[in-house]
Amino acid sequence: MVRSKVIAIDGPAAAGKSTIAQKVAEMLGYVYIDTGAMYRAVTLKALNQNIDVQDEEKIEKMLEDTTIRLTNDKKVYLDDVDVTEAIRQPIVSQNVSAVSAHKVVRDELKRRQIEYAKTANVVMDGRDIGTNVLPDADYKIFMTASVEVRAERRYKENIKRNIPCDLESLKQEIQTRDELDSTRKHSPLLKAEDAIEVDTSYMTIEEVINTIINIAKGGENNEAV
Repeated sequence: MVRSKVIAIDGPAAAGKSTIAQKVAEMLGYVYIDTGAMYRAVTLKALNQNIDVQDEEKIEKMLEDTTIRLTNDKKVYLDDVDVTEAIRQPIVSQNVSAVSAHKVVRDELKRRQIEYAKTANVVMDGRDIGTNVLPDADYKIFMTASVEVRAERRYKENIKRNIPCDLESLKQEIQTRDELDSTRKHSPLLKAEDAIEVDTSYMTIEEVINTIINIAKGGENNEAV
């Protein structure tokens, strides 16, 4: 039996991971797994049920009856309800780090993510894919960009989705999330030792996609880009 190929793309919030991972998967004919959407879905459900995002015990109980389905057309279904747009609301962005920090949440979603990777060639993006979820991934990318650039990207994305936002507030939100994600106790945001770092601050989407595809085809050495 031939083992599935895996491309792991990690990096901080708003580094463009989802957009790039989707395109890379499409061009290579791989399945795209948006792990961030999974954590956002759990966060949305906790908020909808008025569960304190710091209450790990209640969230664990909630997870027992929670289904999350990702489709090839980039839709996210939470308990069979389309929440593709709802999980991108600011209130979810502001609380997802707290929910992601819970070990029970990370363990359960990690289990589901590993199962996804067993079924097909995949591109999976998140915060700890190359270090924790799929440490044996065939290719590991660590995408990053300056806070200013990431805030500007998130601002444009929100405006496109008709989500009210303020650029300066987004900068602060991203800085805060960087701190939370990097210092959390369980599976913090880290660059895997064997990951190739790609700073996308001054790269076009096409340039980033081509860089990662070249890496996957063996056209780049294991060095920062």
